[in-house]
Amino acid sequence: MKILRIARRSSSTIALCVALSPVPAQAHLNSTGMGPVYDGLIHFFTSPEDAIPVLAIALIAGLRGASYGRRALFVLPSAWVLGGFLGLTKSATNGSGVASALWFLLLGGLVAADARLSLSAVTVVVAFLGLHHGFLNGAGMGVSDAATGVVLGLASAVFVLVALAAAFVVRLRAEWARSPCASSEAGSPPAAFS
Repeated sequence: MKILRIARRSSSTIALCVALSPVPAQAHLNSTGMGPVYDGLIHFFTSPEDAIPVLAIALIAGLRGASYGRRALFVLPSAWVLGGFLGLTKSATNGSGVASALWFLLLGGLVAADARLSLSAVTVVVAFLGLHHGFLNGAGMGVSDAATGVVLGLASAVFVLVALAAAFVVRLRAEWARSPCASSEAGSPPAAFS
């Protein structure tokens, strides 16, 4: 009996030590071994601070119509590449959590409100989003031999996500399908939940 208790206690102690031992945490893969373009693709899809604003701007553009979606489809990856190459010229830095939070709030609010922005306003927001996030990605990478491929992989992932998300919502015309928040009167429940 006494040996059994000692064995349980020591195995519990060992399990607790293993569970609480610090190890380096890797947010996402820096190198997959499959090449820099693939590394850029994987980096984008494993970075919510990049992917969620792109998804939000694709929804905004797609809900406005096909011309808005096409504009976002080509402006956002182009601005991302330009920002990425500009970022490569700067010293390595990390992005600001405040800036990411502001992008989340701005774009989330525009999606929830189903904001009716002009084509030029959407283009400006898309360009600033691409330049900002591309710059942060480039500056975070630092100069390396594979940096060009990684930036092109990031831009390819942006292109694919915008194309799929904007195409998915461009056909939504019914008010209840667009945004539950936008179709409700002040103080009443959204029409989608009535």
